[in-house]
Amino acid sequence: MYPSLAPTEPTTSTPAKTMLSNLPAMLLASTVGIPTSGNFSGQRSSGILISTRDPLSIPITTANFRRFVSKVGPIFWLQDRIEEILTWKRGWKVTTVWMAVYAFLCFFPRLILLIPNTLLVAILLSTYPTRVADGSQDAKNGVSPAPSPQVFEGTAVWQANLQGIQNLMGFVSDVDDAILSLLPHLTYQTPYTPLLLTTSVITLLLSIPLVYLVPFRLAALFLGLFPFFFTHPFAQSTLLPAVNTTVISPSWKAGFSWFYRILDDDKLEDKHWRAELRQVEVFENERWNPHSREASGSTASAISGLSGSGLIGWGKYNLKSGERKAWTRGRDGWSGVAEGGDVSSCLTFALDEGWSFVETEDWRPDITGSWSPCGADDSGWIYTNDAWLDPRPTPLEEWKTLTGGMTRRRRWTHRIYYTGSPTDTRSFEFE
Repeated sequence: MYPSLAPTEPTTSTPAKTMLSNLPAMLLASTVGIPTSGNFSGQRSSGILISTRDPLSIPITTANFRRFVSKVGPIFWLQDRIEEILTWKRGWKVTTVWMAVYAFLCFFPRLILLIPNTLLVAILLSTYPTRVADGSQDAKNGVSPAPSPQVFEGTAVWQANLQGIQNLMGFVSDVDDAILSLLPHLTYQTPYTPLLLTTSVITLLLSIPLVYLVPFRLAALFLGLFPFFFTHPFAQSTLLPAVNTTVISPSWKAGFSWFYRILDDDKLEDKHWRAELRQVEVFENERWNPHSREASGSTASAISGLSGSGLIGWGKYNLKSGERKAWTRGRDGWSGVAEGGDVSSCLTFALDEGWSFVETEDWRPDITGSWSPCGADDSGWIYTNDAWLDPRPTPLEEWKTLTGGMTRRRRWTHRIYYTGSPTDTRSFEFE
């Protein structure tokens, strides 16, 4: 016979428990294309794979889901205990002990063979009859007691298991979305795939002679202990932000810009290499509006003097009447505007006679903020106060609450080359 469903607690049924008990069936019934009937008599298909062992049907899926919810508790319990150790939530003593155990195994790896017996002895000792039966000792030490093997539907433990499944599904989906963003580079859907292949082959050949020179015990020790240092509260709150601001972020942005410049140089044609190359720049200007025009009517408009349909947050439509435009050519935000240097949203303007835009590349943001001594954020924005003064790589919190809001600028660059031909005017769609 097919295994029975999860046991039901012999108590009075309530609407909340009834809804939770029917939740698996309601979720699965809403799935399109699943047969409402199936082989539920215990007869299984002849497929040898677990994924094809039973036919697809709502009764079997509902039964297995209910059984899974009632039995998955120990997995989430173990996951929580590991997470508590890695994130130092059990205290420095507990985490340090586990770090010492791992370091000991790195230098004496043969002891790994004793882990199964050690785990079995630990389980037997934890369930020894003379130990506190009600789990009060674990509660005293700040450890959640191990979940009971008998979980009734609708109970708090059953709901906790359902919550864990819900969050695990979201986590797996987030990881999958992050991986999918990298797949185009591995499937020849972007121009970077050949470069990635070449780099991988070269590094593989260079790594072969170094394989026997790597101290694997020290490497395993470093790689295993690094997550503990990375998740330490001091590292998360102080050390990592400081390192990211002073070392990682500038190096990453400089390397990213250098990489894209190499790709752009590789696309240049012979006529570009034979000619003189220069770079033109435009500046994108936006303003922060702390008020919602739709919510406060004309009050916010009268206070901030916004032009257009101002909405809360960043936007070019929040710029005030009479101040700099959304696109300007001068570094100070004003130069060139009176001489016809105003740049539209399509980045269209005339070059001097004999100059043309490089056709093989497009406008790129200056993410390093090289034009400003204070630097820029990861997107190239430099933040200033309401008067476009006091530049900073990140905005101050008090700026967000000011009546006039705050402002920010970003530089975009594009290379041009000398052709000796008449004036060339080109339009580039901006995204």
